[in-house]
Amino acid sequence: MPADLSARAHAAGSAAIATFDASVVAAAVEDLDRLVLLGIAAELHRATRLGAPGAHPPDRVADDLGAVARHRWVVGHWLAALHEAGLARRDAAGRYHGLRRPSRAELAAARTRMENARVVLGYPPELAELMLRSLRLIPELLRDEVGVQALLYPDGEPATAEAVYRDNAISRYLNLAAAEAVRDLAERSPRPLRALELGAGIGATTADLLPALAGRPVESYLFTDLSPFFVDVARRRFDAPFLRYGLLDITEELPGRPGGLDLVVAATMAHNAPHAGRLLEQVARLLAPGGRVLLIETVEEHAQSLTTMPPALSPREGSGPPPRHDERAGTTRTYLSRAEWLGWFARAGLRVEADLPPDGDPLTALSQRLFVATPPMESS
Repeated sequence: MPADLSARAHAAGSAAIATFDASVVAAAVEDLDRLVLLGIAAELHRATRLGAPGAHPPDRVADDLGAVARHRWVVGHWLAALHEAGLARRDAAGRYHGLRRPSRAELAAARTRMENARVVLGYPPELAELMLRSLRLIPELLRDEVGVQALLYPDGEPATAEAVYRDNAISRYLNLAAAEAVRDLAERSPRPLRALELGAGIGATTADLLPALAGRPVESYLFTDLSPFFVDVARRRFDAPFLRYGLLDITEELPGRPGGLDLVVAATMAHNAPHAGRLLEQVARLLAPGGRVLLIETVEEHAQSLTTMPPALSPREGSGPPPRHDERAGTTRTYLSRAEWLGWFARAGLRVEADLPPDGDPLTALSQRLFVATPPMESS
């Protein structure tokens, strides 16, 4: 493997956003986060007893909001975020009080800063619409009267989901960096490439990887997702002759024979696995020597996703956060940290070839990363 893959992948990603002013990223991310925190605080002050004197446990606040059983944990997750942001206080018993009510002027100013941040980060208007609509619909989301998928696909159209997962600077950077790693692998492969994409969703990453395979020998590229909706959308969208489609649940054992794949792609979905390490162990088993896994992951939760990601992760049945058996066990954390992912790669026997964006790059403030890793060249 050429030692400069990381540099070439970074260069490819950077070229995709050549006109982007990365120096504004950190401040813009703070503005997106602040709007959502203030919006949640305003709604909880309006709709719950947190606006009254006294200290209140999360369950009581969830009662006020009419949250269904599977979403009650989300309320506690939000309250913890408000406490961390200094917008609410928490006592030793885990009860909340002193929720600050944002003024109309403060909310209006936050919306203006969010819109400016959205523009400088390269997001289309649909992102702002998603953030504002999800804040307006907090009670409906918690009561299961509106689902996150309906927010991401209003009227069945994908523009909002594309805004989140593809049509923005960090997604362009990561996807084109990943495409360089795929192109390099396809050029060096001693046989037609055998690829599997897990949780491919709307195909936001797929769309940038397929051109890297054009004109190169590919035996098959299996596009999978848990949802038939996304698989059907992909069938209509893509026409590469080597593409195959299937339903796959990553909470179950990954199918396939050991060493039967050259490429595994998991973009913005591996955090859904109950145990990140076990997922990587299965991927390592499926990869042939010299193969490659591409993982695109958020490594720190930002408040801007609080009204969409946690409700989307709520189990269909029961209550509490989704079951996790790695470092997230016993918490409401959605994501693993960068250090935790690197540790699991090592324990799975996968050598990390690229970990991007590089340290010191302003894009790191967005907390989204590309990991490229490979198993040993010789089977053990």
